[in-house]
Amino acid sequence: MNKHEDDTTDFGFTQVQKSQKADMVADVFHSVAAKYDIMNDLMSMGIHRIWKRFTIDCSGIRPGQKVLDLAGGTGDLTAKFSRLTGPSGQVVLADINDSMLKVGRAKLRNRGIADNVRFVQANAEALPFPDNTFDLITISFGLRNVTDKDKALASMFRVLKPGGRLLILEFSKPQYKLLSKVYDQYSFRVLPLMGKLIAHDSESYRYLAESIRMHPGQEKLKSMMEQVGFENVEYFNMTGGIVALHRGYKF
Repeated sequence: MNKHEDDTTDFGFTQVQKSQKADMVADVFHSVAAKYDIMNDLMSMGIHRIWKRFTIDCSGIRPGQKVLDLAGGTGDLTAKFSRLTGPSGQVVLADINDSMLKVGRAKLRNRGIADNVRFVQANAEALPFPDNTFDLITISFGLRNVTDKDKALASMFRVLKPGGRLLILEFSKPQYKLLSKVYDQYSFRVLPLMGKLIAHDSESYRYLAESIRMHPGQEKLKSMMEQVGFENVEYFNMTGGIVALHRGYKF
């Protein structure tokens, strides 16, 4: 691989300079932030709530523990973890995008969720927390937008406490050919149209569909987690592998 190739990365199906990707992803999420929740419900037909519930069930979180909800967006997981950790615990909702953070902060405060929640603008590749801080880290539908995923996974490993766990909820590779064909038609025809009609932005939703296809598959992501130090790594396919939950531990 030559130096030029080393300096580029994927932005959907397009190759861009690594130094440009973060700003390009930021533009996408600035654009979609206001309609993010309603589009999530429409795009997944509400099934994203089941995926997130399973993630909560796999978290093993207890009162008094510290949780990092990374790329936490509008705060769906943070709201659940806030109740589970209780007044003696803490949840940090971190996102690189300030538009998403503002939507999340307003949404949680409107629901009366504030006392044990902090909001931090942070880059997953260089988390601004001390070593061994969190009992649990979750990243839900955010890892595929990170420029250097290996660097981000290593940063997550660093800030986890020994005995802590990482949960990655992300779109993955469908396990059945027919499902994969149907999913492709839906992703590249229906999603951009929905984005145009509801969020007045078809291009951002076309990027989101493309970014899913460029994200590592189930076995590749498992291997990436193991390479930075995670142990007992396993994954659970949901909805035929359209989504997978990866879980790994720091010992």
